[in-house]
Amino acid sequence: MSTKTIATNRRARFDFEIVETVEAGIVLLGSEVKSLRNGRADLKDSYAAVTKGELWLHGLRISPYEFAPDGGHDPERDRKLLLHRLEIDKIGAKLAERGLTLIPIKLYFKDGKAKVELGLGKGKSKYDKRETLKRRQADREMQRAIRHKSID
Repeated sequence: MSTKTIATNRRARFDFEIVETVEAGIVLLGSEVKSLRNGRADLKDSYAAVTKGELWLHGLRISPYEFAPDGGHDPERDRKLLLHRLEIDKIGAKLAERGLTLIPIKLYFKDGKAKVELGLGKGKSKYDKRETLKRRQADREMQRAIRHKSID
């Protein structure tokens, strides 16, 4: 199984505490696939929601493919996600009861098919974000100290 990462949402893990992840397929047009192969996607400010029993991805920007006839596709359109009915129902129940949000974490090709990794996340408070920054800074300093220690 070969995977090629197209885009990652780096703010997702900073702004949200990811509880659970799930992989879903995406319904795309031909020009969108060509654009994704060129790595022209942006996950910033995107989210997924269950609407009328279907899972939709909102806010994903896929830049138009420059060689597409008639301008190609609408870059900001909502895209349908492909999951089994039971998975959609389970996710819908969790979103409704706990106040969680479904955030795309990573967009990638897996065996030639476009996939998105969705994270069920709970929003972090400012305090939690500061703690994450402090922990990250401490880890960096520790790695730097270990690296310098091994050089001496």
